[in-house]
Amino acid sequence: MTTSGARSATRGLSLLGATGSIGASTLDVVSRHPDRYRVFALCAHTSAAPLLESCRRYRPRYAVLSGVAEDRELRRRFAEAAGCELLYGALALEQVAAHPDCDTVMAAIVGAAGLAPTLAAARTGKRILLANKEALVMAGAPFMHVVRESGAELLPIDSEHNAVFQCLPQRATGGPTLTGVRRVVLTASGGPFRAAPLARLEHVTPAEACAHPNWVMGRKISVDSATMMNKGLEVIEARWLFDLPPERIEVLIHPQSIVHSLVEYVDGSVLAQLSNPDMRVPIAHALGLPERIESGARPLDLGAIGQLGFERPDLKRFPCVQLAYEALRAGGNAPAVLNAANEVAVEAFLAGGLRFTQIALVIAGTLEAVAAAAGDSLAAVLAADASARRAAAAIVTRLHGKAA
Repeated sequence: MTTSGARSATRGLSLLGATGSIGASTLDVVSRHPDRYRVFALCAHTSAAPLLESCRRYRPRYAVLSGVAEDRELRRRFAEAAGCELLYGALALEQVAAHPDCDTVMAAIVGAAGLAPTLAAARTGKRILLANKEALVMAGAPFMHVVRESGAELLPIDSEHNAVFQCLPQRATGGPTLTGVRRVVLTASGGPFRAAPLARLEHVTPAEACAHPNWVMGRKISVDSATMMNKGLEVIEARWLFDLPPERIEVLIHPQSIVHSLVEYVDGSVLAQLSNPDMRVPIAHALGLPERIESGARPLDLGAIGQLGFERPDLKRFPCVQLAYEALRAGGNAPAVLNAANEVAVEAFLAGGLRFTQIALVIAGTLEAVAAAAGDSLAAVLAADASARRAAAAIVTRLHGKAA
């Protein structure tokens, strides 16, 4: 990871994923500091009405609907109501991410769709606020190579990785170092089924899986939290962000979601970052770096909380964690296969075509079905992603047929 200190007083921000929860939190922080940030582009997949409302308020130069076909009437509405130019298609995401008048990119598109525009931002040396796990899970080696070659700044937005970043020692020239670090510990809430009877998990509904006890998130990431695959993906992400082997990255369940991660040093010291569960905290940290800026988050009152609990994850309850570690150790295309299989399985579960407990079965079966190969280029990563999606879809069909 590289950082390079302060930039110009006013930063042009392209927000990839403007209508999601991260997008809303980012815009809330930005609105508190109009002298620091100007919104250059707001992007969504198909949510035209919410995107138009945000454009009316923040007046970006560009709006992007990446999953909508050309529509002249819609373009006219954006121009008249918000004074911005509406662009269409996935390539438009790359255009606004790499534009010379944008120097900061919030990468908050969920899933593999966020990889290409995030890479475009990296190639052009932007400050990248990385809220998309999949860019590093799928393409860790080639992505980090691009970051190093271009001199881009890569700042983690996941609360856990941002916490690690804050607890690491900093070089005099800027950026974190692993000097004296023994290991990092990523905390997890355990989701809504941390204490549920194992037999109950087979009957979990999508609505129950999306009801996270602490965080307000989208449906896909809420399911990932319930299976703890989100933590498995974060382990893989941490390996690339902080250049750590898997044996130096641990996971600990912390139901209160107050301690967001910990860093243990060789002298026995452990540093942790604490805050209320509010994504505006890591967003404000990354936007303001190297300064601290107001986030709008509620101050932490430890006296009112009373107690903080910790426990090790039960891998029988959360097999996805083990699958992620296995994919990380296997290397090559395995993390990309893991990610694609998880996306297919979660989509099938949310659509009612798969039981909650079968998500891990689809992922494990896909890892076995797709041949191991190198994952050191974008072409290889995308090929693995496509193969894994086909294999996972076939497994979903087979399992759904048995259930029927």
